[in-house]
Amino acid sequence: MSADSSRQKREIDQRPFLEATSDAKSRYGRFNLAVIGGTGVGKSSLVNAVFQRDWAAVGKGLPVTKGVRYYHDDSLGIWDIEGFEIGSAVPPREQLRDHLKTIEEHPRNEQIAVVWYCVKANDDRLTRADIEMIQELDARGLPVILVLTKVDWERNALTGSRRPTKGTREFISWLEEPVDENGQPITIPFAGVMPTSTRERDGKGTGHGLGDLVAETLALSPADVQDAFRIAQRLNLPWKREMARPIINGAAGLAAGVAATPIPVGDALALAPIQLGMMGRIAAIYDLELKTMMSAGALAQLGVQITGQALARSVLKLIPGAGNAVNASVAAALTVAMGEGWMRLCEQVHTGKLDLAKVGDSWGDFVPGALDVVRKMAQQRVGKK
Repeated sequence: MSADSSRQKREIDQRPFLEATSDAKSRYGRFNLAVIGGTGVGKSSLVNAVFQRDWAAVGKGLPVTKGVRYYHDDSLGIWDIEGFEIGSAVPPREQLRDHLKTIEEHPRNEQIAVVWYCVKANDDRLTRADIEMIQELDARGLPVILVLTKVDWERNALTGSRRPTKGTREFISWLEEPVDENGQPITIPFAGVMPTSTRERDGKGTGHGLGDLVAETLALSPADVQDAFRIAQRLNLPWKREMARPIINGAAGLAAGVAATPIPVGDALALAPIQLGMMGRIAAIYDLELKTMMSAGALAQLGVQITGQALARSVLKLIPGAGNAVNASVAAALTVAMGEGWMRLCEQVHTGKLDLAKVGDSWGDFVPGALDVVRKMAQQRVGKK
């Protein structure tokens, strides 16, 4: 190991990475979802499919009151409200009202944003108790999505598109214009009906309707928790990229500003806090556990690839007239390349395709080194001549 490399490992500071992550998590906050439904309706499977958090299986969560548990981490809170005892002396609507009063006593960052009211698709009708509870939720100002679970789907042989089977379609038609047993209209104030399944009929696959459920949930969420929902959900990666790219562009602008007056290659380490801060914010968007992901040793390893030695070896050789300094365009290009690669790596961890413990070893597979970036810039310059 060279003296320069050893010096960099000593000087790379992990604090910009960790502080940026902490700041991002605080700014984005937590999205809180209430999931209501009886035993066997498929609530846990639904939550696991959308958020990839198998809380029910591992027994996490705080019991709040009988029939209510609250599961949470930094970006997501789930109020799990069990089915109600129909034969109880307390009507279901009153039971729910008591639960909601208990939840309202909790801190602001634990308040419900959206409700998934879950019923099995083959139930065919909502009970009077279901209707009254949905009315109670609406009276509290809570947007309700009526989620039909365990839906069977039929596939069009020509187009490949899928739709719920006839019985479920008839149920949905009734929900759109509900009437009682006497044919009188009923008001059921839900925001939308979402047919879903988390598996194919044979128990395999990833199911259907979940993307529509995620999109509807975002649309109904208050503006101040929409980013938290984008972070918590695991189905729509483009949303996360849309959040990450402004961070990459902002960091590139800061790096260019540092090098607006070209800086000596020996001082290129000044770019590291900007780049590490960018990486920390992006990791927060992908909802990653950073203390495990990026140890001090791993950050030191990345530091060698971020700035300093690699720049010194490449800038002078590949960009004619670069002299002994790093200019704004080089600093910005390196930062963008790093940000895009880091974003791709985070996606791999986020989707379970890359083991969290192997991030440090895999970094070079996703992010081009300074040599590669500068070579590309040099080729672009030649092409313009």
